[in-house]
Amino acid sequence: MRGLQHTLVPTYRDDPDPFDEAMTDALPTPSPDRKPTIALALGAGGAKGLAHIGVIREIEAQGFEIVAIAGSSMGALIGGIHAMGKLDVYADWVSALARLDVLRLVDWTFSGGGLIKGEKIIETLRALVGDTLIEELPLTFTAVATDLDRGREVWLSRGSLFDAIRASIAIPTVFRPYTLDGRRLIDGALLNPVPVTPLIREVADYLVAVSVDGPAMVATPVEMPVEAPRGGNGYRQRIGDFIGRMIPHNEARPAVPSAFELLTQSMDLMQANLSRLRLAAYEPDLLIQLPRNMASAYEFYRASELIERGHEQAREALANWHRGGAPVRNP
Repeated sequence: MRGLQHTLVPTYRDDPDPFDEAMTDALPTPSPDRKPTIALALGAGGAKGLAHIGVIREIEAQGFEIVAIAGSSMGALIGGIHAMGKLDVYADWVSALARLDVLRLVDWTFSGGGLIKGEKIIETLRALVGDTLIEELPLTFTAVATDLDRGREVWLSRGSLFDAIRASIAIPTVFRPYTLDGRRLIDGALLNPVPVTPLIREVADYLVAVSVDGPAMVATPVEMPVEAPRGGNGYRQRIGDFIGRMIPHNEARPAVPSAFELLTQSMDLMQANLSRLRLAAYEPDLLIQLPRNMASAYEFYRASELIERGHEQAREALANWHRGGAPVRNP
């Protein structure tokens, strides 16, 4: 029984196959007296993952009950805090952060395999919302991490919630790997950016996935107004045009990204492609996608804007979701 487990040793499931044994749990019979239930997979994406807050709020506002969550990286953080019932507390706090506040949460280091220790942010969050054992949460929760030495996906479903979150958010070269139960764990997004697979056996009416690695927004070029020809002496105008042609003009050059920006963009691109492949293999009932270039992975000071974008995207996706009458997903 979930509520009777009190050990701090996490449950590991390596390279799990959701179809390796018979799945016999039946879905509950739909009833007009109960809310339709959802198992929710929340994808990785750094600050972009703040949009998950808006998605969760919109799903619940439309009458669904979230009964299980699996998350990678930022998805694990948002999903775990929601499972604790403290999402509003976190949302208010992160929405008040300015750029300087974000920098104050960074504990820089130049050893241990990462630029950031990660202890300061985790302790700040523990002080803000507390900590608990995953098995004592009111809903099923799984944080996905990667075992660096064994090269395997790991599902953390027992033990300290923030230990599991810290392991799942350990972005390579950015955060130090997190040692848990003798294993060096790093970002779950390396192998499973949008973790649908931990939820396939969950007894829920629908399985919904949220990816912040969707197709990039295309910026619409701004058309500059054409200046009307200047009046005046035509001779002077011709002289001015001649001189203008003689003076060399520097052509606009594209901005050169820093090494860190290039690394971030490259990882985002790989993650987006891996997400697409995994979601094609394990298709959810509903996929809510947000554009991968809506923010950088570190723009946490844009929280209010990103939360609202999550609201809008979820509202649109749910409005266009033709799920019919009874639930259609079977375990």
